[in-house]
This record gives sequence, structure tokens and C-alpha cells, in this order.
Amino acid sequence: GAFQKRGHSARILSPEEAERLAKDQVLVSEFKQLKLEKEAQKNWDLFYKRNSTNFFKDRHWTTREFEELKACREFADQKLTILEAGCGVGNCLFPLLEEDLNIFAYACDFSPRAVEYVKKNALYSTERCKVFQCDLTKDDLLEYIPADSVDVVMLIFVLSAIHPDKMHLVLKNIYKVLKPGKCVLFRDYGLYDHAMLRFKSGSKLGENFYVRQDGTRSYFFTEEFLSQLFKAEGYEQVVNEYVQRETVNRKEDLRVPRVFLQSKFQKP
Repeated sequence: GAFQKRGHSARILSPEEAERLAKDQVLVSEFKQLKLEKEAQKNWDLFYKRNSTNFFKDRHWTTREFEELKACREFADQKLTILEAGCGVGNCLFPLLEEDLNIFAYACDFSPRAVEYVKKNALYSTERCKVFQCDLTKDDLLEYIPADSVDVVMLIFVLSAIHPDKMHLVLKNIYKVLKPGKCVLFRDYGLYDHAMLRFKSGSKLGENFYVRQDGTRSYFFTEEFLSQLFKAEGYEQVVNEYVQRETVNRKEDLRVPRVFLQSKFQKP
């Protein structure tokens, strides 16, 4: 069984969890931090080399979680143009294109290997999507997508992989291609998610920012941090809340707290 609740209050840690996090204050050396930043693309490429298309499950929940994909239409068969920023190998993209025939999708990823996997997928069609390799922190999206032309930008488990100092560059970049009045749909790791509590000491890069053993990094968002980040780039907040879930494994009597941030920000 599992339960889910939404709201503005962050998850409360147990005393043991709080003590463990309080103890873990030693940061990875500056030399290693710079190396991780420099090799970020290589590390994600190796991740996809190891896992090919098998790591993430297909996300068939997007239309359920984000009714905006239907709600932002003015009439039933209206064609929507979407951008999936950080598409990985297409786990979100392809279920969406299958479910909704009136979507044209731009999709990009940091990893050249991930982009190749998308292009090799049997469902890939250049008539319905344009996929390209792009570092959202420095490659200008206007080289691939006309200004003010996108109805919905999806930013799903992407921003957390980027250094917090560079996140604003991503939001600035996607702002240029989004139509006025249209939205960014955001979902990513929230503060005190189970994944954050599992990091061993020696993995901490900064506040709420950690490195995995494979060199990929993950940031865990607070509602306040995300709100400030988007508003500073000119977006208006529509929805911004924690989704807390507890997954129960009855066999092993394990309770796993999952925390995500699910949000919607609009370009005025």
C-alpha cells in the first residue's frame, strides 16, 4: 500500500534521520567538484551506456498528473507544441506521443547517447518530434526552436541534475521559446526524499546537493528555493507544492518516504 498527500509543508524527519543529516557536513573537495562539473556530460553519457533504455520506467502518469496537457487547449483537437527539456531516452516523450496524437514535440538532452536512443526508437518520427543534443545551461534553444512558439515546457527530473548556480540559465533559456501565457510543468526531487537520506557520508557537494557513485549529481528542492528561482527569471507561480508519498513494502516491513516537488510556472 501507499499513500500520497500534497501541500506546502516539508517532510518532518525522524530524530535518527535528523541526527544523521546533521552529522554529514563534510563537503567533497573543490578539486573534485570542478572535475564533476567538467565531466557532467561524460558521466551522463556513461550512465546511458551502462543502462541503455532500461533504467527509467516509461512515464505513463504524465497526462494524469499534469491535466494542463489537456487543459491548455482551447478546443478538443488543437495541436500542441511541447518541449521536453532533458528527455533522456524518451520515457516520458513516447508515452505522451502515443496517448495524444495532436502533439508536436521538441525534445533535447545533455547526453548525445540518450539522443541517439530516442532516434532509434521505433516510435520516433520526424513528423511528430524534433530531437537534438543540447546543454541547456549554455546552448541557445533559439537555434532549434522559434521564439515564443511552445505551448508547454516539461521539466521533469532534470533541473536536479544541474549545479544550483546554473539552474537559472536553464529557466532563462526555456523562457525564450515559451509562448506568453503558457506554462512550464515541473516535477523533481523534494527535500528529505528517500534518495537524499540514502547518500553515504562523503557524497555531499553543498546544501541539499549530492553526488552519486557514478558521478551524476542530484539536488533536492525546497518549495521556497524553486519559487525564488523561477520568479527571478520573470515567471509567475501558478502551483508549487510538495507531493509526499510513503511506499510500503509489507514483505520486508519497509516504509520508504518519497518527496517530490510538483509545480507550474507561467510566462506572463
